[in-house]
Amino acid sequence: CDKIIVHDIKSKLVCILILISASGNAVTLSILVSLKHMISFSSMTFLFIPLRFRLPTDLVPDCYNITLWPRLSPEPSSGLYIFTGQSTLIFKCVRETDLILIHSNKLKYTKLNNTHIARLIASGGGSAPTIKSSWLQSETQYLVIQLNSKLTQGQKYELYTEFTGELADDLAGFYRSEYEEDGVRRIVATSQMHPTHARKTFPCFDEPAMKAVFDITLIHPPGTVALSNGMEKGQSVTQTRFEPTKKMSTYLLAIIVSEYSNISATQGDTLIRIWARRTAIDQGQGNYALNVTGPVLDFFQMYYNISYPLSKSDQIALPDFFFGAMENWGLVTYRETNLLYDPMTSSNRNKETTATIIAHELAHMWFGNLVTLRWWNEVWLNEGFASYVSYLGADHAEPSWNMKDLIVLDDIHRVFAVDALASSHPLSSKEDSIILPDQITEQFDAISYSKGAAVLRMLSDFLSDPAHFCSAVKANNVSLPRSVCEIMNHWVLQMGFPVVTVNTATGKVSQKHFLLDPESEVAVESPYNYKWVIPVRWRKSGEVQRDIWWLMEKEVINLEMKSGDLWVLANINVTGYYRVNYDLGNWDSLLVIPVINRAQLVDDAFNLARAQLVPTTLALRTTSYLSAETEYMPWQSALDNLNYYYLMLDCTEVYQPMQDYIKKLVTPLFLHFKSMTSNWTNVPYGHTDQYNQVNAIRMACSTGVTECQNLTNTWFEQWMDSPQRNLIHPNLRSAVYCSAMAAGDKAEWDFGWEQFKNAAVASEASKLMSALACTTKTQLLERYLSYTLNSTLIRKQDATSVITAVASNRVGQTLAWDFQSWCVFFRYGVGSFSFASMISGVTARFSTLDDLQQLEQFVEEHKAAGFGSATLAVKQALEKTKANIKWLERNKNEVLDWFNSQT
Repeated sequence: CDKIIVHDIKSKLVCILILISASGNAVTLSILVSLKHMISFSSMTFLFIPLRFRLPTDLVPDCYNITLWPRLSPEPSSGLYIFTGQSTLIFKCVRETDLILIHSNKLKYTKLNNTHIARLIASGGGSAPTIKSSWLQSETQYLVIQLNSKLTQGQKYELYTEFTGELADDLAGFYRSEYEEDGVRRIVATSQMHPTHARKTFPCFDEPAMKAVFDITLIHPPGTVALSNGMEKGQSVTQTRFEPTKKMSTYLLAIIVSEYSNISATQGDTLIRIWARRTAIDQGQGNYALNVTGPVLDFFQMYYNISYPLSKSDQIALPDFFFGAMENWGLVTYRETNLLYDPMTSSNRNKETTATIIAHELAHMWFGNLVTLRWWNEVWLNEGFASYVSYLGADHAEPSWNMKDLIVLDDIHRVFAVDALASSHPLSSKEDSIILPDQITEQFDAISYSKGAAVLRMLSDFLSDPAHFCSAVKANNVSLPRSVCEIMNHWVLQMGFPVVTVNTATGKVSQKHFLLDPESEVAVESPYNYKWVIPVRWRKSGEVQRDIWWLMEKEVINLEMKSGDLWVLANINVTGYYRVNYDLGNWDSLLVIPVINRAQLVDDAFNLARAQLVPTTLALRTTSYLSAETEYMPWQSALDNLNYYYLMLDCTEVYQPMQDYIKKLVTPLFLHFKSMTSNWTNVPYGHTDQYNQVNAIRMACSTGVTECQNLTNTWFEQWMDSPQRNLIHPNLRSAVYCSAMAAGDKAEWDFGWEQFKNAAVASEASKLMSALACTTKTQLLERYLSYTLNSTLIRKQDATSVITAVASNRVGQTLAWDFQSWCVFFRYGVGSFSFASMISGVTARFSTLDDLQQLEQFVEEHKAAGFGSATLAVKQALEKTKANIKWLERNKNEVLDWFNSQT
């Protein structure tokens, strides 16, 4: 009976009897109907509906006319915040049916005329079938309406409902956000419909292909402003009507009521507005977003060769928002940290984040909103494309930043670590394998975003038109060994990526599926037997080969790569989504190469060593030259990889020799930036130089460079002496705050906490929030963890970040794992998405049999409840822990000996 929907108790009993009598055989609809007539119940409603989570295609929406009234004060009787609504859905019947299934979740409906919870009429006159019965099916999140006769094919109908929902603080659907301004607590009614939460706001066909026009009216208190996707077209004191939207998916709808203010500008015919708390707007925190939006819009209009589709572009910063941002068409929502920028307190990293996230979201205005995926199994195309072109859009707005290179560190290296697991998954899945809301949410991971971006960047490169990707795909004038579709299928339909091995002594070039743990079992079948069609850009001793060479087989001979005394470098500028290994002779000859490939060599070497393809000492040797390196990308690549060594070894006897070695490497870098900045009084000119200055201070202080520790402690003490006058440069604050917390005691921590609570700029609060987890005092870390259970101290959106920050502290990892209360977080509606991040964070150091036993016990205890969209994260945590145990057993002594030999 879990497989059918029944309306009353008697029908359920009949169902159970029938299924028992079936003796395990499939019970078909005809058998059920026959048996129903054999059993007499006087008032039985019996309806057989397969328990399906996808909508039937009998009905298609045309238009929603929706009025919503959020109450910004709690109801006196219940203490709950609520909203009420009225909805008229106009839909067309494309296939005769006597059943209406429409999504609805957590809504209470008003009985109309004391009969049914919906009213159905035919559009343009005529008659509509009468309603036989209606009810809510919670498991499939349907409002089910059974009719007495069938709807007519080709006829349009109107379905009217009245309903009430809770304006909860759960960050999903139509929800409540809170903040304090001028000593007054203020409420924002805002929304997050993506991916499946529109149904929590009004009854709807909540699937991306079910596009419709939305005619929205919001009722709101005097003194507040209402916003939605369309431009305001009619406004009274308490009611705002909006222009009908373009035809769009339900997940793109946005509705907001607030006391916000805005700044505005026009770009061509488009009105651009930045909305935020009044004090944030007055302080100029929205100015940078306003200034960067126009150039980004111009770039994408040129890139797509299509004008911006709407009359306005609203962007709004919210105090409570689960995701980083959301591309609602015409009203993009952001976390405050991602939209607001204050030159006095925000770093260049914050500025870059604002530019790239704005570019990502605005890219969706065309790709994702104007043209939309049919179903969630192709999320990668939507998010991967936006991630890739966000670098292009930001590069256009800020050409001096060299943004297009940073995709290597921020996306490609990041996703390599995930995609090298046996528990990874292909970019594209079968449509029928992604059905449940949790499965849909699980698609929004590093594979979809970062691998999607990397693979599309590779496609753009071998089509030889990286600046105009869309037209290059369409024209396809490049000579290719196979069609674009056939080449891309190898990258889209199979998980993982290859390692290309070049033997410069023989010219042999081979490929194989790269796995961090070569002993892991790959259960996912590949339609291509884990063989890829690989574009190889390469050079020999400085001479770049003009044409791409294609590796089509598992192993071939390329005599041009037989180098003799010359060195060979493959995957120039990391345009291909693969790692490269070489014979030992060639490894020893490399490193006098372009900066982006120096970063890649280090990353390849460390990961090839983890996969047992090269010696661990070879990987460590690639860092030896860093004492003479001043560029950001190689340093960041090395630090990212050495972080794994810290996670595995910082509670062992290897820790101090490792610290001594890295201290020796970083001291010249620290002194380099001391000189460049005239004893820390100036800011480096280059964007990535500013990043590497932060690396220099962070690592010099953490490895015990006395001059660095004295410097940061002095800066922090000066701030404590004059709290209203923070002279620490915004770029350096994250590193300085963390260093001071680690060196300090309760006084420093309490000061940091007070500054966090009173921070007027979200990016400054974020820096302090991370730094508070740097303390080495157990009691303070325990207190900090306990604060995550109180949303008045740590907002729900930030709880995961705090717990994982504590877990990243070698003193705090065990505390975070033992903080079993964090299990409650995945009970929040969309909280399971955050739970996946938390699982990854708190288990990152797991590397012993005891750790594995604890993790397996945790999985066993909670498997009945399930892990929702964190299911894959749990599976990957188990795989990583087992791999870490093997790595430690294999490498600990060798690594200890190597570090000792260097110091």
